[in-house]
Parts: sequence; C-alpha cells; structure tokens
Amino acid sequence: MNFYGYPRSDGRAGVRNYVLVLPASMCASDTANSIAAQVQGAVSFHNQVGCSQVPSDMQYALDMMAGFAANPNVYGTVLVAIGCETCQCDMVAAEIRKRTDKPLESFIIRQEGGTLRTVEKAVRAARAMAAEASRLQKQPIPISQLLLATECGGSDPTSGIAANPVIGALSDRIVAQGGGVILSETTEFIGAEDILVKRAATPEVRQRILDIVGRYEEHFLRCGENVRLGNPTPGNIAGGLTTLEEKSLGCIHKGGESIIQAVYDYAKPIPVEQKGLVIMDTPGNDASSMAGMAAGGAQVCVFSSGHGTPIGCPLMPVIKITGNRETARLMEDNIDFDASPALTGEKTIDQLAGDLHALLVDTASGRVTKAELLGYTETAVMRACNYV
Repeated sequence: MNFYGYPRSDGRAGVRNYVLVLPASMCASDTANSIAAQVQGAVSFHNQVGCSQVPSDMQYALDMMAGFAANPNVYGTVLVAIGCETCQCDMVAAEIRKRTDKPLESFIIRQEGGTLRTVEKAVRAARAMAAEASRLQKQPIPISQLLLATECGGSDPTSGIAANPVIGALSDRIVAQGGGVILSETTEFIGAEDILVKRAATPEVRQRILDIVGRYEEHFLRCGENVRLGNPTPGNIAGGLTTLEEKSLGCIHKGGESIIQAVYDYAKPIPVEQKGLVIMDTPGNDASSMAGMAAGGAQVCVFSSGHGTPIGCPLMPVIKITGNRETARLMEDNIDFDASPALTGEKTIDQLAGDLHALLVDTASGRVTKAELLGYTETAVMRACNYV
C-alpha cells in the first residue's frame, strides 16, 4: 500500500512540504512567527526554550530544534536567533547539519539591525525556499516509509477500552506493513511496565524500559514530589480514571501487540532503517511528547482523547480520535475519528482500525486534519530543571 508524499534525500518521505521558520529561543519567536505569516507554505511556533537553561535542558532544546529541521515534512529551514541566547545560532545550525543537508538560512536579529530588518530579509529568503519547495511533485511512497507517532491526552475510560485499542490495532497493521510506530509518554508506563517488558525484543530493550520508568519516578522523588499527585489529572479523574496505574494500562494499548524493538531518548533521531514498534522516552505532557516524536522523525500523529484535547503540532498532522460518543458530538470541530462504535457493538476494534488506517493514508497523502484547519501548533519541550 502507498501514500502520496515527498521523497527526501536521506531516504525518508514527507507527508507535508513545509518551510520551517525556526526560532532559536523565546526572544526570536515573535519575529519568526511574523516571517512565517508572510510566506505561503511556511510554519513556525513559539519556542519557550533555548535560553536560561542548564546544559541538560539546553541539549533537549538543541535536539528538538535540529530534529524539527530534519523532519521529513520539512523542505528547508530559516533559522532566526536574537544573538545572545544560550542556544547560539551557529550552535543550532551545527546540530541541524549533523542531521540533515536540507536548505538552511540563518538570521541573527541583532546583526541584521532589529526585528523589522530581519523580517524583511528573512521573508525574502523563506519565499525563495518556498518557491523551490513548490517544484517538488508528490510520488507514491510505500507505507513502510511511514513513522507513526501515537499520543493520548485528556483521557477517560473510553480511551483505554475503545480509542487506544483501535490505535493499537492500527499500530500492528503499520508494523506488519513494514513501517514504524512510536509509543510515548513514559509517565504513563508506570504501573504497566511489567506488561511492556514481556514484549521487549532483547534483554537490553527490556532493561531500557525498566530504566526509563524508574528514572522518571526517581526524578520526582528527588524533587520531593509524587508523580501521582499530578497524574491522573482532574479531568482524568472526573472522567472516571482513579489511579495512574489505570491510566497507564489504557495508555499502553496504543502500542498494540507488536514486539518492542528499541527505546530512544527524547527527541533523538530514529534511523530510517528502524522499523517496527519503538518507545521514545517522553513526558506525559502532550505538546512536549509530540515535539519529541516529531524531532525523532515521525510524519503523522494519531492522538486519542476522551475529553477532546484540541492541540496540534506545527510539523505533523495530528489525527484526533475519541472513544467517547458525547465528546465526538460536542467537539466535532476538533475530532477526526469516532471510535465509540466499538463500545456500542456497531463495529469491532479491527473494523475501526481499518477505517482509521484509510484515514491515515488519506492524511499522509494530503487530507487536512481538524487541528491543521484550525492552525493549532502548540509546542513544548521536555525539561529536567527549572530555568536559571
């Protein structure tokens, strides 16, 4: 089976063909967004990191920015910096060059003489890049070149018994077709890690799963906090989830029944040769989790939500699925797929996975999701420490 996408020089394929206007820090974000708003086919986002960070958090930021530029959905990048941030322009550019040889232009606001002059010059560069991108023609791409991100947010009991099992069945189909799937949200493996490790491909993968879960919980304890006081959220509890363990048991359904081939650190590149189900060590926070998977190379995200979380991603189309029929009705402007027929007996999990698979292929071929139509591009990045 094929989708229609944009082949890239590294062997990957994009499902979109964006010019990314990449702010190196918060102080460059408004300028970057002003540039993107004036260029058809350009995207940007508000980068809340890139400065006032300790080295470990700075590395998360660098990995995110480099990964965004290397994402298959990006044709080329216009990098914008203020000039005094921790993640210096040349440092970010060097990280990008480690991952990709795509077109890259850089502008430092102070050196250009302020934001207005920067916008004027960068808009010209971005428009020229967008013109080059527009010359590319979509081609049939095997589904085996798809790397699917999976996410859940605003969960309720229907997430664990309808929406996530449908995503899991979809994940197994993608794996069977030679593609890749990312299972994320380490926080929501807690209490279910003993189930996940039974599906590890090797003893090393088994230990990595245990390590990332243990490290996550230990981090909170070192801060004098209990992760269970923040997860499940009030919305999860109101919907009927009472413990983190219940939430975790629902979360891991998104990975289906496939063998877990590898575990990747946050925002690190997933090689094009990597196939099958993998884990990425991400937070439960949806925006930062999706950013990590996009930086890893995912082209599309399937996102379940019992309450109807509306957030999107600047680089990946996000397909929203709910198992809650009331949410599908109330949040129809935000929900792309209704999995509630699994609960009423109108359709089986496998039938719904087939329907979702068809929607995924259509989306990869250019069909626009609700979050894309609404212009939702929320972005956050994993952090280990407070700002300095």
